[in-house]
Amino acid sequence: MYSKRDYFKHTILFLLTLVATTLAGGEWIYGRSVLSSESPLTWEYFLKSLHFSIPFIGILLIHELGHLFTSIHHKVKSSLPYFIPGWLGFIGAPSIGTFGAVIKIQDVISSRKKFFDIGVAGPIAGFVVAVGLLAYGFTNLPEAHYIYEIHPEYLESNQAEESEGELMKVTFGYNLLFYGMEKLLADPEKMPTMDEVHHYPYLFAGFLTLFFTALNLLPIGQLDGGHVVFGLFPKHHKIITITAYCLFIFYAGLGMVSPFDDPNYLMFALPLYIGFIYICLRKTSMANQTKWVLTLGIVAIQYSIIFINPEALGYSGWLFFAFILGRVLGIEHPSVKDKRPLSQKQKLIGWAAVVIFILCFTPAPFMLEIE
Repeated sequence: MYSKRDYFKHTILFLLTLVATTLAGGEWIYGRSVLSSESPLTWEYFLKSLHFSIPFIGILLIHELGHLFTSIHHKVKSSLPYFIPGWLGFIGAPSIGTFGAVIKIQDVISSRKKFFDIGVAGPIAGFVVAVGLLAYGFTNLPEAHYIYEIHPEYLESNQAEESEGELMKVTFGYNLLFYGMEKLLADPEKMPTMDEVHHYPYLFAGFLTLFFTALNLLPIGQLDGGHVVFGLFPKHHKIITITAYCLFIFYAGLGMVSPFDDPNYLMFALPLYIGFIYICLRKTSMANQTKWVLTLGIVAIQYSIIFINPEALGYSGWLFFAFILGRVLGIEHPSVKDKRPLSQKQKLIGWAAVVIFILCFTPAPFMLEIE
């Protein structure tokens, strides 16, 4: 089914991604980079960083293999997993070492059930392993003094303040599952704050896999969550996915334009923002008039909410992904010839995927602050 060239190409991409995530892990966990003259990433710390990269990449692999094996089961031709390395340390930018992994479906899928099975298999497989990883991470936290081995300056408050004042601080947002597992399993004396979680490889890898799981389960277009919606709601999937997308971009852009902004800035920013929303909706099958009504309605309601409550801000970090969804991946799901409904077992699995999405979705996953 696959040639030697395919196996070679995908293996090389996998190994490059493993190396890239290990390098990124060394930067996040130990503050060591291969490009740093003050604290270079030695072979010892590279090996230690594998405690992050192996579980992280391993769970992404399990996710993609869930898709792959299910497509093979349904005799749907697909590629091996493409891993996308993405270490940005050479330009001084923070990264997690990868832009994710995908498989490419190379056949036309003509069945609603096949779409559902292939779509739901990946996130459920990855989620099960991620929960196990987090359970291990929370129940095997190192002693509290571990953080001082990485940040010895924390032992002296004045030095800590001076050091932190020169750095970009990254705080990770809670999702329901991470928060619940922390409260149930972690020793409060050992549990780090959310701006120190990246120093704990198993917690960091687990958090990121939950993030990617939720990202894939967004009930939009041809994401895994879009396949779930397409299977569960055969007559209403289009309105559900468009509504979900509008809510997603509404939350992402809440606060991007504000009645309290400088009028000169608003004259420039408001038309650009309206155009951005319209472009994101442009490829849908809705009438052009409907697209403009939705666009102006979203911006008007956002503007009004900020006027009433200036603190009601969304998470602008989602806007880039909203653009990718709208312009590249697509908001709507393709139709199929075989429209037979899901079995009861499939419906239960579909609702389980909805619950997994709710548990894993982090409204504000990465918050940056320069102190």
